[in-house]
Order: sequence, then structure tokens, then C-alpha cells
Amino acid sequence: MKKRIAIIAGGDSSEHDVSLRSAASIKGWLDPERYDAEIVELQGADLKTLNRITEFDYAYVTIHGTPGENGLLQGFLEMMHIPYSCCNVLAAAMTFNKYTCNHYLKQFGITISPSILLRKGDWVVESQKSKVKSDIEEHIGFPCFIKSNVGGSSFGCTKVKTLDDVEPAIAAAFHEGNEVICEAFMQGTEITCGVYKTRQRSVALPITEVVTSNEFFDYDAKYNGQVQEITPARIPDTTRDAVQAMTLKIYDILGCHGIIRTDYIIAPDGTIQLLEVNTTPGMTATSFIPQQVRVAGMEMRDVLTEIIEN
Repeated sequence: MKKRIAIIAGGDSSEHDVSLRSAASIKGWLDPERYDAEIVELQGADLKTLNRITEFDYAYVTIHGTPGENGLLQGFLEMMHIPYSCCNVLAAAMTFNKYTCNHYLKQFGITISPSILLRKGDWVVESQKSKVKSDIEEHIGFPCFIKSNVGGSSFGCTKVKTLDDVEPAIAAAFHEGNEVICEAFMQGTEITCGVYKTRQRSVALPITEVVTSNEFFDYDAKYNGQVQEITPARIPDTTRDAVQAMTLKIYDILGCHGIIRTDYIIAPDGTIQLLEVNTTPGMTATSFIPQQVRVAGMEMRDVLTEIIEN
């Protein structure tokens, strides 16, 4: 009998529609001879939908944002003894929180950008706002990036060039969640690397170089074509090998499962600087992972089968 696969999509964040597009792509790639796949849209604490998920043999999680990327859904799936495609509760919760994840990985020799974490309680009265702005000016500098600490797809992300731009940028980031990260600008070449592991092998995919004429790799660059995505990246072979090795190392440190994608900035002196780790990366037609799989001479159908069967 075919395995019944629930492709769980949707979620409660601004990435809801992106997630549904990822789910449609995944359904199209899954082998119909092996799997009976269905997209299950989840939004909120929908007990009816959660109960439906228990009828399936396997869950392919492609929610970007809460509750599928932060460990909440993983906890439910584990309690229901349903195998699933992505990281466990701890790894999902940690990687969803950019500040926590990056500072944890820093202890293992990974280079990160200086940053400040803000919670909503830090941004209430004028005296607190003044202190935050002073800290950004003194410890982070300009330009810097202000973004949600628990969001993706560049929603609520602003490249801030002056002190006057700080308050509206923080307000936009808080619209996406209760924590905001203010991060120093990293000069260099932006790249991203996908990897996955099974019981049989470790796979580091070709690296993609990201080039955009926008201020940064924002939503329009990601999804509306305002970007060049060059795979394989135009970087030295030694840098390529180091990035792939680092991504596999991060995979093991965090205890990841399924496909992850890790974003970096390569500094002019060759230093590999971590941007963030994505444990449920986008799988739309314009996403990086499918591009990297194609350049590697592989088929998405085979990769997804390999992950599900392992």
C-alpha cells in the first residue's frame, strides 16, 4: 500500500502564502507510485485539522514560521508518534530564534555578526527607546539590519542607515513577532548552501550566490525576480569546500533532520560569516534548494523519496 503523506502548510505568520506555494511544489515532486500525498493547511490551534493529520503515515512539514518552524508542530507530531521530515523540537525552536541560534553556534567557532536582541518590554517608554538607540549607535553602527528575530522571507526586515530610521524599522519588525534583532552590516558576497543527511550518506548541494540591485535580499528579490541567483557560486573551490563542510558541521551540532539551508556572507578577506540557519527552507519554483538539486544533477523526486524513506 502507498504511504499517506500529509504535506503540512500554511501557519500563522506572514509567510503563510509562501508556505502554500512550497507545498504545491512538493506535492508535484512526490512519487505518485509510492505516496498518496495531500496538502493539509494548518492555521491556528485548529483541532479538526490536527486530528486529520493523525490519519497519515508521515508528515512533510513545509510551514515557514509558526507553528511549523519553531517546534510547536514537531511536539504534536512526536506526541502522536507520526514521523516527519524536519528538525526535532529543540533544533526547530533554537534555529527559529536567530539570536539564540547564532550565539550558540558562535561557541563552536562559527563567525557571526555583532547583534542586539530586543523584546517588546524593552521598547515601551522613551528612556528605554533612547538607550536602545544609543546601544545600536555605539555597538552595532550604521548601516545595520533590523528584523524580526522569529520571522522569515524578509518580512519586517529593514536596512537602517541613520539613527532616525531606527524607530520605524523596529516597529515594522515587531509587527512580525515579539522579538527583534539589530545586526551589524556584513560586507561581502551573499551565498546559501543546502544540505541533508540520511542513514546512508551526507549530501552538500552546490552553493548559490545571491546578487541583487535592491538594498538587500528582500521579499521582492526573493519572490518577484529582482535578483540573480548564480549556482554554482563564483567563489574559490577552497571556499566552497569550507562552506559545505561548515554547513554539514552545523547540521550535526544542531541535530538537524531533512533538508536545511544555511545563509552566509563571504567577507572580502575570505572569512565565512553566518547569517542564519533555515530548517524548513522554501520549496517554491523560485527557491534555492530545487535550483541546487538541479545543478547537482539530481531530481527533487529522488531527494524527497530518500528523505522520507530514511
